[in-house]
Amino acid sequence: MKRRTSLSLLAGLLVLPALLVAQPRTPVTKLDLKDGDTVVFLGDSITHQCLYTQYIEDYYFTRYPDLDVRFHNAGVSGDRATHALRRFESDVADFKPKYTTILLGMNDGSYRRFDQEIFDAYERDMSALMDKLDGLGSTVIAMGPTMYDSRVARTKPPRWLKDQEQIKQATRYYNAVLAFYGTWLRDEAVHRGMGYVDLMAPLNAHSTQVRLTEPDFTVIPDAVHPDANGQAIMAFEFLEQMNSDRSVSTITATLPKDKWVVRAGKTGGISHVEGNEDMLRFTFLARSLPWVLPEEASRGYELTKAGHKMSNEKLIIRGLKPGKYEMKIDGVVIGEYSHAALGAKVELQSNSKTPQYQQSLEVAMLNKERNEKAVRPYRNQYSKLKGQQSREIDIKDPAAFAKFMEQFEAELGKLKQLNDEYLEKIRTAAQPKPRHYVITRVDSQ
Repeated sequence: MKRRTSLSLLAGLLVLPALLVAQPRTPVTKLDLKDGDTVVFLGDSITHQCLYTQYIEDYYFTRYPDLDVRFHNAGVSGDRATHALRRFESDVADFKPKYTTILLGMNDGSYRRFDQEIFDAYERDMSALMDKLDGLGSTVIAMGPTMYDSRVARTKPPRWLKDQEQIKQATRYYNAVLAFYGTWLRDEAVHRGMGYVDLMAPLNAHSTQVRLTEPDFTVIPDAVHPDANGQAIMAFEFLEQMNSDRSVSTITATLPKDKWVVRAGKTGGISHVEGNEDMLRFTFLARSLPWVLPEEASRGYELTKAGHKMSNEKLIIRGLKPGKYEMKIDGVVIGEYSHAALGAKVELQSNSKTPQYQQSLEVAMLNKERNEKAVRPYRNQYSKLKGQQSREIDIKDPAAFAKFMEQFEAELGKLKQLNDEYLEKIRTAAQPKPRHYVITRVDSQ
């Protein structure tokens, strides 16, 4: 009897570990946004810059002009995971996000060679952060730390590194330390069924490739904070790795007999078609606009081939007589093309002469203004709050802190209102308009 009991107990103990192992969950590889949803971008100073977040917003504003989605930047300069936990309720939970992206780690590693105790704190706080988001019902998109540009750091170390030994350690080891943090985060994201976006590898790869011909090239001029071009790469990688919709429109025109047939499928509506072998005209109302970024981000946009890969406006015209053709959209000459080029494929998304490009640029510039005048000042308020708390004003002088909080909330209210006013302008500016295409032969081959 005792032997049988012992065997049963042993069998139970062998089964127990298997029961304690969580079943793997399918990682998130795409955002499914609907009207009323909110996306929170949680992070440190790289998020506080309001650039990659702005560029992702530009994509959604122009790709889904009828979609009412809110974006909330929750970046604070100098933050580590522990700081994000402290402001979690007011800066994340109160917005009830369907998705929350997390970009932390740059500060968590303390700008030195790998230290187990420092990493343990990061692991503990990041795990707690992800647990809180899971409890909130928010889907997490973890973003691996960005590149620490050691080449820049060799001649221009970050100003906050005063100790020569720390400067030496950061220059030699910190990019590798951040890679370790990112690898842990990637594996944790997969285990938890979250999304994951690798930012370090693309930033390193583009920098290495361009430096073959431009040795001083960088998209991280202070070794830590990506500039507009670097942040354009980040925005592209987020959209690319989250399998975002790539195409804006596809127009196909053919002349099977004596009448043009022009189709755009689900990308828009075609009307007022007429023409012959020497000319074609039609009106096209697209469902979306091309993804266009401000000029300062153009190099990063080009390096990633973001237009072709994430914002394709394809036009194919077959049936024209051999020769050269001038294309106008809304009366504006946007270029000349051979019948062969038109028959193969013309991509319009990066042609700054098209009215739709100019319309998208207007949206991007409005959103840039919104981020500069409403979003970043909002984030600056949270930096001030962090400063008050770091000096323990809330404990040392409760009355002064209460007065600060009154002013803090009042300022946030004003900035929220300004933000909403900008959003209304942006959504109006992003509505596609009917565009009138005219393709006319200008000479024979």
